[in-house]
Amino acid sequence: MEDISLFFQLGWGHIMSLEALDHLLFLQALMALYAYRQWKQVLILITAFTIGHSLTLALSLSNIIHFNARWVEFLIPFTIVLTSIYNIIKKEPGDQKFELNYLMALIFGLIHGMGFASAIRFMMADEGSLAVPLLSFNVGIEVAQIVVVLSLIFRDYLLLRLLKIKQNYWTILLSVITGIGALIMCLQRRPF
Repeated sequence: MEDISLFFQLGWGHIMSLEALDHLLFLQALMALYAYRQWKQVLILITAFTIGHSLTLALSLSNIIHFNARWVEFLIPFTIVLTSIYNIIKKEPGDQKFELNYLMALIFGLIHGMGFASAIRFMMADEGSLAVPLLSFNVGIEVAQIVVVLSLIFRDYLLLRLLKIKQNYWTILLSVITGIGALIMCLQRRPF
């Protein structure tokens, strides 16, 4: 039971920390396209992301896949830039696009999971079975992501209602700000 709590807290802390700025930017970029009324779709997108990074994390910690950490650190903000550009081009969600967003979240989750692997590899080195620690870590991440996203949805609700901003303008503004922040990270982390 102690291990469950420890790894849950690690997952929670991995999101709820200033060191997780890239992850927080990705959550912002992922949900920028959606209005506060579409909170269920946003939670589904986040779950797709979690499934992706959980899969990569499990494969990495089981030594089935290996990757260059410098490239992963570059690709993480690059996925945020791509998501931001996609948001600006599309501006409004639709049924067909939701499926594409779900696929993007899943694929980008695979990339982000590679970054998570290096963060917890040392903690799981002594564990006999990876199942419980990995599940606990991922549940901690998912719960933290839900808290962050619900906070962002509430922020969007207040700002859009109070300032009477149109959703498509808000999407563009959030995507530009998020994309610029991620582009700066890309330049700082470039592996070449």
